[in-house]
Amino acid sequence: MTEPAPLTESTSLIEPPTTADELATLRGFLDFYRAVIRRKVEGLDREALAARLGPSDLTLGGLIKHLTLVENGWLGQRLTGEPPMAPFDDAPWDDDPDWEFHSAADDDPGQLLVWYDQSVHSADRTLDRALTEGGLDLVVRARPKDEGPISLRWVLVHLIEEYARHAGHADLLRESIDGATGD
Repeated sequence: MTEPAPLTESTSLIEPPTTADELATLRGFLDFYRAVIRRKVEGLDREALAARLGPSDLTLGGLIKHLTLVENGWLGQRLTGEPPMAPFDDAPWDDDPDWEFHSAADDDPGQLLVWYDQSVHSADRTLDRALTEGGLDLVVRARPKDEGPISLRWVLVHLIEEYARHAGHADLLRESIDGATGD
């Protein structure tokens, strides 16, 4: 197992390109939002990662674990057909469909980042292979609920949308914990 990354490590934030082709723009935005989310959890301990805001049960730890699942789901399971990565492979989904959000408070903060970093690195390798095989028009496995074809382009746009939405949540959560804003 990979050694947990220290939460004090600083993640570089590189702005997406403003004049690039479609693929470079999509990957630039995805990488930007990945870095934004990772920076939102750096320097926080277990208690801070489990902090909630108002009546919501959303936490920064839950967000990072959810985005780990999202990376693994879209650029792993649906793209390649591989089984879910640990800890999602034997999660009690039938008992709690939002298990990744609810169980994160029990996880070591460093382990959350190890899982996240592993899912991102694996997703990038899979994405590179898929792009050489079929480019952005490559059709990936259908979503379970609608069974229709989905292009790799759609998957990348969806991942950017998912990250952008959760970056807003992360902004509010982080500010409520220690006043940190930005990104």
